[in-house]
Amino acid sequence: MSDDSRPTPSGSRTAAVIPAAGRGVRLGPGAPKALRALNGTPMLIHAVRAMAASRAVSLVVVVAPPDGAAEVKTLLDAHALPERTDFLVVPGGDTRQESVRLGLDALPPGIDIVLVHDAARPLVPVDTVDAVIEAVREGAPAVVPALPLADTVKQVEPAAAVGEPEPVVATPERALLRAVQTPQGFDRDTLVRAHETVTDNVTDDASMVEQLGLQVVVVPGHEEAFKVTRPLDLVLAEAVLARRRLNDGF
Repeated sequence: MSDDSRPTPSGSRTAAVIPAAGRGVRLGPGAPKALRALNGTPMLIHAVRAMAASRAVSLVVVVAPPDGAAEVKTLLDAHALPERTDFLVVPGGDTRQESVRLGLDALPPGIDIVLVHDAARPLVPVDTVDAVIEAVREGAPAVVPALPLADTVKQVEPAAAVGEPEPVVATPERALLRAVQTPQGFDRDTLVRAHETVTDNVTDDASMVEQLGLQVVVVPGHEEAFKVTRPLDLVLAEAVLARRRLNDGF
């Protein structure tokens, strides 16, 4: 593995934290979602490689299930990963928020920029990763990649029981909405302060920074950075990998 004292070209050093402690119930019974095979390789390995593909990322921290850190460490050791990047596995918590915090706690001194990436987004292109890092380097405390919405969105009054009709209460203007992806990028001190300050159960780390009253900015995401949540997503991910193999000539 590489010497972690190596500076990035800009003088800032970047680490990626990948929370991978979830069970992934929507994919059905079996292995945790992050360990499901995609083209014969666990999704987690694809996600780790996607972060390490950026030359700016010098360290990837994988936050494993609380009782599965040894298994995940063995998994990483068994797959070819870029030698210029260091890798660390730490046990996670009961929630995604707690797992990210534990990943942050494991970062060494000298890391200025932190990416937080979903293990279930295994195919994010390196250009998207680099765009997020660059926006943080340019001064944004928090950056998210996102895409415009293809569908009209309705705000509803939730039904009392699953499957019952739900009354529509509003139709937000689609042009003002974005579907957020990962990796989300942060100034390290800002993200640490957010995790120390915000106790609400939030769905992404950028929301925590918003609650500090700080500006979060959006950079263009990518259609291949979709989240693998349901069985059909696995089919789509396999198709993307097949197309990449064809384009790359192997």
